[in-house]
Amino acid sequence: MFRKNRLFGFVAKPATREDGSVDLRLWHCRIPGPSGTSWEGGSYPLTMIFSDAYPTQPPECLFPPNFFHPNVYPDGKVCLSLLNDDSDLGGQWAPSISISQILQGIQELLTSPYIKSPAQIPAYVALKSDKAKYERMVREQAKKYPSVEDE
Repeated sequence: MFRKNRLFGFVAKPATREDGSVDLRLWHCRIPGPSGTSWEGGSYPLTMIFSDAYPTQPPECLFPPNFFHPNVYPDGKVCLSLLNDDSDLGGQWAPSISISQILQGIQELLTSPYIKSPAQIPAYVALKSDKAKYERMVREQAKKYPSVEDE
């Protein structure tokens, strides 16, 4: 379904095991940095891990460790209400949410961090205290993850 409705610049595909079979529980994705932002030019790698409880429970979404963003934990886990199934904590997960919608939601989070619930103190502090420094650090990070040829 993702390939049919794929958005330009986004990549999402299941991992291939050593024996050549496809692992539908592990997906390798890339999220393009939105144009006109400090994230532009980057193609950010994201891993999606689907549990046995999917689609009742959301997949776990991970950027590389130490990814610089206020809503990404140091281990790379994305903190986003769309990926939270606990409605008491503001979770918005629904089994009908598609992979494309998840990736778009994470792309939106890149440029619109939710500062009321930081997951990473250094990025949060930089954003709150020195936005110019934060933007420089984001641009430097974009260089680590250059756009790749269409996969």
